[in-house]
Amino acid sequence: MRIETQCCIVGGGPAGMILGWLLARAGVDVVVLEKHADFLRDFRGDTVHPSTLELMHELGVLDEFLRLPHTEMEHLDLQILGERVPGPDFRSISTHHKFIALMPQWDFLEFVRRQASRYPSFTLIQEAKADALVRDGDRVAGVTATTPRGSLEVGAALVVGCDGRHSTIRALAGLEPRGFGAPIDVLWLRLPRRPFDGEQVFALVSADHFVVMLNRGDYWQCAFLIEKGGLDRLKQRGLPAFRDALRGLAPFLADRVALLERWDDIKLLTVVVDRLERWWLPGLLCIGDAAHAMSPVGGVGINLAIQDAVAAANRLAEPLRARRVTTDDLAAVQARREPPTRKVQRLQLAIQSRVLAPVVAGHGRRVLRLVAFALRHLAPLRRIAAQTLGVGQLEPLAPLDGRPVPPARAAAAPPPSPPG
Repeated sequence: MRIETQCCIVGGGPAGMILGWLLARAGVDVVVLEKHADFLRDFRGDTVHPSTLELMHELGVLDEFLRLPHTEMEHLDLQILGERVPGPDFRSISTHHKFIALMPQWDFLEFVRRQASRYPSFTLIQEAKADALVRDGDRVAGVTATTPRGSLEVGAALVVGCDGRHSTIRALAGLEPRGFGAPIDVLWLRLPRRPFDGEQVFALVSADHFVVMLNRGDYWQCAFLIEKGGLDRLKQRGLPAFRDALRGLAPFLADRVALLERWDDIKLLTVVVDRLERWWLPGLLCIGDAAHAMSPVGGVGINLAIQDAVAAANRLAEPLRARRVTTDDLAAVQARREPPTRKVQRLQLAIQSRVLAPVVAGHGRRVLRLVAFALRHLAPLRRIAAQTLGVGQLEPLAPLDGRPVPPARAAAAPPPSPPG
């Protein structure tokens, strides 16, 4: 089966789905290929930053969005060496809604799908795994994919790779990212939350351990930092030793850490920080993690990916409608989004090397005292951190220049089956 579209997006994560929605809203015919049958993957980034809430506000759907189950964080306090320390406070940032929302990513993506599917020019094809680029001379002219019903070829004026840090599209295009290294990995786990737990704090830090705790209503989603490649050494010490480390950091969890019965209950996130030198080829663009894998520090990866999508939609909607996307258009997207990406990665790398690496190596007491002193006594630092984490370089929606928004369907359509 072969279909034609103006834009083919590979990857139905936050960047791909938001870009598909915005392009369809602007009257662009768009096809999103997602290799999975649904959005149900655990331990994905579940933080919805104020910049994304601002986008929902601009699109007129924020009230509906916030009716989805979520929790809200207006400020992030830390417990450092046993003492509670104030962290970033989002109540002073320059957006309409001044908090981070914690929402399962599958709920977020399903909400975006429902909104995008109201536009006739939007198509989501699931269980479609991209496997090759279609080329017309030196230009990318589409993509082929494998589906349960056979092979699919999508011809397009532009292919956008939104398929994550292990991007197939990036590899097929021969675009090689530059890696910057990371001294840490992250173990994700969840433990029940009791009514008497309270809000607790965002992070618990001792001289040799660091755990982030996200309040997900009836459970805690926890990120336990370890040295890069250190999972095997941790397993050699045994699961009881790991449970003891959690008890030491968070004594109120002592009655439930025994629920971690096997290592399968704990998921490893291998931390990667990298960036493409060039995000595009003629007929192809990479955004989000496919263009720049971010550290989990600050949880800003989704924030940047969505802002990439907004910038791409703003710049490319008109050329896509005319099917005349030039390399200048693609370079302009990178020129817009690369500076904030570089800025955030430099900050993440500095925090990783100067704070997190000493802590997970077991000698972080001195640096943690300096961090605690700075956060406690320098209120402007907390405000700057909140603005950087919550907003970054905001990408407001470009006006449609008098063009009417295409009429939306009265109700969301279910995702179509792969053509065959």
